[in-house]
Amino acid sequence: MQVYLAPLEGITTYVYRKAYNRYFGGVDRYFTPFIVNKKLAKKEIEGILPENNPDMVLVPQIMSNRAEDFIEVAREIAAYGYDTVNLNLGCPSGTVVSKKRGAGFLACPDELDVFLSEVYEKCPMKISIKTRIGLEAEKEWEKILSIYEKYPMEELIIHPRLRSDFYKGPIRMEAFGEAIERINVPICYNGELNSVADAEQIKDTFPQIDRVMIGRGVLRRPDLILQIRGEKVSEEDMKKRLSSFHDEIFEGYRNIMSGDRNTLFKMKELWSYMGESFEGADKYLKQIKKANRLNEYENAVGGIFRDCPISKIMVKS
Repeated sequence: MQVYLAPLEGITTYVYRKAYNRYFGGVDRYFTPFIVNKKLAKKEIEGILPENNPDMVLVPQIMSNRAEDFIEVAREIAAYGYDTVNLNLGCPSGTVVSKKRGAGFLACPDELDVFLSEVYEKCPMKISIKTRIGLEAEKEWEKILSIYEKYPMEELIIHPRLRSDFYKGPIRMEAFGEAIERINVPICYNGELNSVADAEQIKDTFPQIDRVMIGRGVLRRPDLILQIRGEKVSEEDMKKRLSSFHDEIFEGYRNIMSGDRNTLFKMKELWSYMGESFEGADKYLKQIKKANRLNEYENAVGGIFRDCPISKIMVKS
């Protein structure tokens, strides 16, 4: 089973990816958070620089509804040595959807068809697609699939929810199964993979699938991919890895962020997920959330690593 790390805006930056790859690894492909500008901004260039993403396979992701913009950005990306880009047709954010981007583009299937026709004809790179199954109703999937069938996608990554489901609505497995039957390209499953059992269920239900993409499950439990791959990690080793992982991310942001406040914001966002890796950490997590100075933050983090055991679900016996 190939395992991909999903892109999460503001979190799975190159700082996070480098640290994750060093202390956990096991990821077959990393994906950048989406690029939306007509030209690459400085931050986006830094995000795809090969030296900032060593020893990993990275796929830059573009979110656009204008073929000429997509192609222009893809050409810039190709100059850095990449041969594949990913088109984001899955982001459910209201500000994104209102601009007919991400999952919002699925509401305009005819426009999407024209867009795909042009980018597959003119883009100098291979193109994979990450998609939801529609905007408001599952019946939209039939039309979307009929469009996807036309194009030589590198692969199709499907989060089988509607945009209106956001991240808490039902997983629509019948729609995912329909895509397997109809789309003759590699298909990757994405959505609510939070445990080894979840990954095994997908494999058992869809034995044709040889790849999955995981996002929030990894942020909550960074050893999840190791568990899926059957690697045994002791609690002592797990805590050491998490501590080193955290420290590298923390120092990475301190080196590139403007001001302590911005560094704290990034780290607090990380702990909103990673806090689930520890038992009995509520007191310290509240201190992290309230911290206004780096020393306050570091004291709270130190308390977690000193006093809180690793969540049992993270430790393989």
